[in-house]
Amino acid sequence: MPKIVHSDAVFRVEPGKQPDYAADNPLLKLLTLVERSRLAAERESYEATSLQYLFPHRWLELYEPSAPNQDQLAPEDQDVKTDFQKQNVRGFHLGDTRAVRGWASTDDWRGPFLQLSYRGGPDSALWQAAGRLGDSIGCTVSVAGGPPVQLRVPYDEETDFYTVELWGRGGDGLRDRLGDRGRASLDAGILQPRPDIVTGGADDFARDRLTEQDVRGIFPRHAMHPLNALYIDVRWTAQPDGSGAADPAQGTLRLGFEMRIRGWDSYLTVGTSPNPHGGVGFLEYRNLFSNYGRFDGSGELRRVLEPYNLDAFGRKGHASGESEAFFAVDYMDLHVLDPACGIGLHRHRDNQEIFLMLEGDGLMVIGDWADSGTRTRSFEVRRLTAGHLAFLKGGNLHGLLNPADQRASLFMFGGYD
Repeated sequence: MPKIVHSDAVFRVEPGKQPDYAADNPLLKLLTLVERSRLAAERESYEATSLQYLFPHRWLELYEPSAPNQDQLAPEDQDVKTDFQKQNVRGFHLGDTRAVRGWASTDDWRGPFLQLSYRGGPDSALWQAAGRLGDSIGCTVSVAGGPPVQLRVPYDEETDFYTVELWGRGGDGLRDRLGDRGRASLDAGILQPRPDIVTGGADDFARDRLTEQDVRGIFPRHAMHPLNALYIDVRWTAQPDGSGAADPAQGTLRLGFEMRIRGWDSYLTVGTSPNPHGGVGFLEYRNLFSNYGRFDGSGELRRVLEPYNLDAFGRKGHASGESEAFFAVDYMDLHVLDPACGIGLHRHRDNQEIFLMLEGDGLMVIGDWADSGTRTRSFEVRRLTAGHLAFLKGGNLHGLLNPADQRASLFMFGGYD
């Protein structure tokens, strides 16, 4: 059950004035961090459209509501749907941990990888707890519910992060198939072949193997599963063997790649219908989200209602555990994003929303305004390509940037605010 968390700070805007969104824009700040991220091997070793970035954040600042409601800071009472100012993010502070996953390849292999990194320098939580850090630290990690594994994580001078990148490939012959950068990372221990930790094959979700199957149940621990979230439990230690000061001091940090992307490459099931609805020929279908037929009761379109939420009929005061089983819509919009145009980071308290890319592509951001209870509050960034949609749940932060030199077309629909 999500916890109500408005923000860690609220920025006051004098009544009658508009926020200066051009100054230190948080969407651009976040995507600059994506651009500065560095992977262990050469760029051609990775599929660019597959890369997903996870940035846990520890502090969030939103703008206050517009006048005359500028002093209405309790989110439970912010019921003016058309006040967009109160939804917009002004700033954030990231935590010390970051993660990236995607598809990597050599000339004889294609498979998943996972990069974990921890910020170096005396202002990180681990440095402060330990007094100082050496040329490597430790990481105890469990991926997709697998057994905890202890790793040595070396310091990378290029990025000022302690970094380990785990490939789901064996080490035999790997060095000969890497370029200079990849070999240097392998020799330093930054790049590690660990198919025991990062599991899954390149052909596990091939179209011809998925007919009439519920994809959610196929290879559920696959590190690049097209539907299922991937959760990673991490604990950093000052010493590579797992001893010394730790971050977190107790327990683990729960990372989660949770973004709901569906489309031509990610779907519940796929099949072929002859004479569809009494028509002619054959129709190939892909179920994306559904409460219908075999997916009756799936809960994918379900929304759990908090007492402060407005439901599809504008009512509040819901009982514990009350929910809507459906996705309600009260607006549909078409958007054309010019090059370098971005929909800023913002949140909705109540609504679910769909971003469907029609033409072009964009960098989609979905994050946590409320504590979902499933992962440490984070920003997640990945590519949204034509023919794919992102499904936003209530409380999600989100934004979208068109980084290309041509226009992108977007269909957006949802409800509540």
